[in-house]
Amino acid sequence: MTSAAEARKHDKDQVVSTPARTSRRTLTGYLALPVILAAVCLAMYLWISSLELDSIEARSLNASSLAIATWEHVQLTAVSTVITLLIAVPAGIILTRPFTGRVRPYLLTLLNLGQAVPTIAILVLLAVAWLFLGFQAAIVGLVLYAIVPVLLNTMVGLEQVDDSILEAARGMGYSKMGALRKIELPLSVPIILAGVRTALIINVGTATLAAYINAGGLGEIIVAGLSTNRVTVQIVGAALTAVLALLIDYIAGLAEDMLRPEGL
Repeated sequence: MTSAAEARKHDKDQVVSTPARTSRRTLTGYLALPVILAAVCLAMYLWISSLELDSIEARSLNASSLAIATWEHVQLTAVSTVITLLIAVPAGIILTRPFTGRVRPYLLTLLNLGQAVPTIAILVLLAVAWLFLGFQAAIVGLVLYAIVPVLLNTMVGLEQVDDSILEAARGMGYSKMGALRKIELPLSVPIILAGVRTALIINVGTATLAAYINAGGLGEIIVAGLSTNRVTVQIVGAALTAVLALLIDYIAGLAEDMLRPEGL
């Protein structure tokens, strides 16, 4: 097996995919998860309201603090994911072109090694090496950690397009760029979006660690609970993070349904 074929097999082994759906979800399917998440939030609110909170718990769990932490978490997730897409999708396209065949295995190995490093280690290294904390450092760490699934899925999505389809497109007068834009990328949308959803969930979860470098987010609620030994605060912070992750994955699923070409 040639090195190019081995690299292609390696990419496909690591691709993050979701089961193919041949039809759109029903209205009940679309509404089920939001209703469940709303019920969870309501139950959590009623539970907190029934407790006698001390001053530390009341300060950590007041509506203003939770709203600010949630908004900071959304910002961390959204900005890091957008930057990841701007880097990973073009890079994935470039790495599927023939002229990058020689360097592709080395780049993928380097990226996979980078992803093996724990996120907290990346954040701490950034803080120590460049002496900056906060939002920017967290964004860099999250992008470095989430770039691999989007890159790999972009590559595999493009490589799974049948060569006969591309030959037919060129026979119809499409340029290489035209075939990429009108055929390869649309057919690759389901696999690419699976990588995007994975990156989103990675970023929601790992963004909690940004609290350790003063970047805000729901991690600050969890850290506050841990440092003060307040289990209630820990539970609320963790539950809100889980709810946010499921909600963002749900929104990404809606985008996937809307962007998927008909028939796929």
